[in-house]
Amino acid sequence: MGAKYPIKTTVRPRLHAARERLLTVLGRMGPSKSADLARALAVSDASALRFLQEAAAEVLQAGQARRRRYAVRRALRGTSGPMPLFAVGDDGQVTQAGELALVQPQGSWLALDNRIWPLPPESTDGWWEGLPYPLLDMRPQGYMGRQLATQVHDAMGVSTDPRQWSDDDVVLVMLHFGADLQGHLILGERALRLWQQQRVLDTPPLAEHELAQAYPELAARALADGATGSSAGGEFPKFTAVRQGPAGSATPHVIVKFSGAGGSAAEQRWADLLLCEHHAAQALASMADQTVARTRILQTAGRTFLEVERFDRVGRWGRKPLLSLATADAGLIGARTSEWPALLRRLLALKLCDEVTVAATDQRWWFGRLIANTDMHTGNLSLQPQSQAGASPRLQLAPSYDMLPMLLAPLQGGELPLRVFNPPSPAPAEQAAWQAAAGAARLFWAAVLSDTRVSLGFRQLAATMGQAVERAAPGA
Repeated sequence: MGAKYPIKTTVRPRLHAARERLLTVLGRMGPSKSADLARALAVSDASALRFLQEAAAEVLQAGQARRRRYAVRRALRGTSGPMPLFAVGDDGQVTQAGELALVQPQGSWLALDNRIWPLPPESTDGWWEGLPYPLLDMRPQGYMGRQLATQVHDAMGVSTDPRQWSDDDVVLVMLHFGADLQGHLILGERALRLWQQQRVLDTPPLAEHELAQAYPELAARALADGATGSSAGGEFPKFTAVRQGPAGSATPHVIVKFSGAGGSAAEQRWADLLLCEHHAAQALASMADQTVARTRILQTAGRTFLEVERFDRVGRWGRKPLLSLATADAGLIGARTSEWPALLRRLLALKLCDEVTVAATDQRWWFGRLIANTDMHTGNLSLQPQSQAGASPRLQLAPSYDMLPMLLAPLQGGELPLRVFNPPSPAPAEQAAWQAAAGAARLFWAAVLSDTRVSLGFRQLAATMGQAVERAAPGA
């Protein structure tokens, strides 16, 4: 009888210590199986499972049977509860797409609908090393992202440079200001309420006759304090607007890029390039299997405005999912190359796109190179997830955007570059794509040459560059 008492005094303190260390050890390990946690705590599997059940409020679990893993929830500014994620459909109706949870020591959990989003094997059960990849393109970025950061950095306690934001900073800003981000997702009830308030107010879109006054005012506000409401990526000065579109518009939502109004050589060059982007969209639209963002040019108050319809919006309130090639690479491929054709072939090998999408990407890539677009990074091509009945989702090529001859963009100090355009010639296997793209490139350079809104000096450059494309043709 007396021998049992010492056994209890040694076993119980050891289990008690293990229970007390549970959250610390699991928080350091990250998402883990119960057996691995048991070994780390030096207890039985049954004891580890019992400890996990006792700490259920602070521990997240996901995965079936042997795949089940556990992780400690990570607090965001003192709150560790799940954050609802909402999706806005084509018809403007909202559904809950899941719940995002942050976990220790880093990463997150979100069970995505695999009928819409292709899932990498390691995230089948919802575990992500960082943020889930469909949220990455919602991150405020580029010109408008910096403007938003300038507005909210004091209130949110974040850097004025969104490139310096941690995942937690990004999530915090999404929760408070994410009513009009790229794509169709809205994170958190606060951001959803902001969007719902916009629907209730239903401010009428700008009428056509109002644009000549409204666009210069919006441009001035964007330059002064970033008072516009979205955070679409990119570096060109821009703002978002809702206007009554011309006949054939799919949505009143537009992104508007604009040139300077001072009349300098650099500002004139940017105005020429905006006209080029408009003509590039029209030239690409002439090609089979190519879609482009609808554009138009407005010139008023000494500025040139390029209006680009948003293809992640449908009508007044509907939305569509969108995925940049950069994010597809980070979340699904991991190739870390900037060449669009190579990445699309990786997606094809993973059965995430089809041959038509690859061929269309090849042609768009060659078109960009034949119009001197030196800025075809992976953020400048996007894909749209398409669900398939009884099959894994596929990624289709989104409409073209940001396609213009950036070789001719002013230098950082405002000087105009003196650069020679040497359009590339194709290898034998690339000739079909090259020839199709070259036909559209010829249309582009001819359109720029004949547009009297383009400066005379730039039209002379267009004539020279069009001739260079002719010389680069196979057999020329």
